Amino acid sequence: MSSRSGAVHVATTTRKYKGRIYQSHLLRRTFRVGDQVKHETLGNISHLPPSLIDIIRRSLAGETFLPATKTFHVLRSLPHGHVEAVLGTVRSLELEPLFSSKPCRERDLVLAMLVERLLDPASKLATTRLWHNSTLAEELSVQDANEDELYQASLDWLLARQAQIEKKLAARHLHEGSEVLYDISSSYYEGRCCSLVRYGHNRDGKRDRPIIVYGVLTDTEGHPFSVEVYPGNTGDATTVPGQVKKLRERFGLSRVVLVGDRRMLTEKQIAQLKQHPELGWISALKAGAIRQLVEAGALQLSLFDQQNLVEIHTALYPDERLVACFNPLLAEERKRKREELLQATEKELEAIRQQVARRKKKILRKEEIALKVGRVVNHFKMAKHFELTIEDGKFHAQRREEQIREEGLLDGVYVIRTSESKEKLSAPDTVRHYKNLANVERAFRCWKGMDIRVRPIYLRTEEHVRAHIFLCLLAYYVEWHMRAALAPLLFAEEDLAQYRQQRDPVTTAEPSATVQTKKQRKQTEEGFPVQSFPTLLQALATRCRNTCQVQATKETPTFEQVTQATPLQAKAFELLGL
Repeated sequence: MSSRSGAVHVATTTRKYKGRIYQSHLLRRTFRVGDQVKHETLGNISHLPPSLIDIIRRSLAGETFLPATKTFHVLRSLPHGHVEAVLGTVRSLELEPLFSSKPCRERDLVLAMLVERLLDPASKLATTRLWHNSTLAEELSVQDANEDELYQASLDWLLARQAQIEKKLAARHLHEGSEVLYDISSSYYEGRCCSLVRYGHNRDGKRDRPIIVYGVLTDTEGHPFSVEVYPGNTGDATTVPGQVKKLRERFGLSRVVLVGDRRMLTEKQIAQLKQHPELGWISALKAGAIRQLVEAGALQLSLFDQQNLVEIHTALYPDERLVACFNPLLAEERKRKREELLQATEKELEAIRQQVARRKKKILRKEEIALKVGRVVNHFKMAKHFELTIEDGKFHAQRREEQIREEGLLDGVYVIRTSESKEKLSAPDTVRHYKNLANVERAFRCWKGMDIRVRPIYLRTEEHVRAHIFLCLLAYYVEWHMRAALAPLLFAEEDLAQYRQQRDPVTTAEPSATVQTKKQRKQTEEGFPVQSFPTLLQALATRCRNTCQVQATKETPTFEQVTQATPLQAKAFELLGL
């Protein structure tokens, strides 16, 4: 028989005869004669066990099988599940084309920094080390990147695209008439090189450190879409005009409702907003303004005997709606805190009085006593509640009881003010929308906590600081969506927006029955342990990508195997839609 060339394969034929099915497994070679395809049967292996037939079929198809007696080695095991979850969420949110329509090295580096910011936030140098401890560097092909490339290429590249990216994010979450939440925070800085660094109102409690200030815009649910960085001595209210201009010009919104706290939307800023009737706003009155309402008779505290929310109208605030609220729990808390501060102040002032009284020969002069007293009353912010008598060698302090009593009458009372009409926004919804500022505060907590770790900041140039803050905003944007999707596994409300609409807008917020049950049982309804966001990422990280080899020789090929997902990991991936 003439020899013919061609690959050998296993051909399986099936036929049915008298109700029974017969299968044949034949070794065949296929070859071509002219335009015709011919088959040559080389043998019949139907008598072999099915498992052996499968091995022959796969071997002829090109698979390599190694002896079972050889030693199995795991050459490397890299955490993969948390990378899979975060990077998968980034791609499901379509952030890659948001950064750049075409793949490029800078985009991959920015994505790698963004993901690592959620996995293990650190300096840029540490980042280039840490992403080798997971599969992140391999997933985005950035194994050879160094810190200089992150500074010089990626951060500069990202900052140049910030306006474009923010515009695309705003288009996703805003429309004409949307409510926009705005708030300011700050982070301390290590060093003196950056031109943005100033001493100012340090919200981190580190008064010996200079700071930078940044303002964040979010939609009413808390999706962040824009951030602006300011010098550390910038006042909160002075940032508002620039944000309004950004909303109108960069994002092309003629009708928005800006929500800001009483420090942000001051009388001066509201007067400027009133020059644009299409711009709405929601804010709150300061304590002094509330006292003026009471003294003018516009706000009668007896109104709160039967209800905790009342809408009032007064000529003091024309073309505005005022919604006055009373929270008894807040009143008790303010009373308790005031008394503690008063007692602490009295203790320090008494120590000064005794020190002055002991000095008989060289008495303390009036100026020296005043300096000591000033440090105490300014520290506790209680100067207004004490009558101070300071003379050479004499000092006396006593409480202003009547003033303290009058201030106590307003404990638990706050007033929300808005330009929006009743038809657009009811009184309870006005309070709810003002309290949505908690969504921005939640973003700041995640930034400053272990999730994203925005601080301390060591970057030397203004451009790199701005890019770092913007990168943190993008990281929180991803975390927001992950937290929302993974809520059934977390100590979190699974439908927070709906729950907020149902509960009393004035009383102190209490967790829903679902959250209370999760906190008590520490388990979900499906029996999974309830997690925090960081511990859930750590649980996902135990899903590894293993590089394996049957025997430890250079000639033996390696292969990769991902560990099977645990039930908790499978549930998390299901919730994330991965």
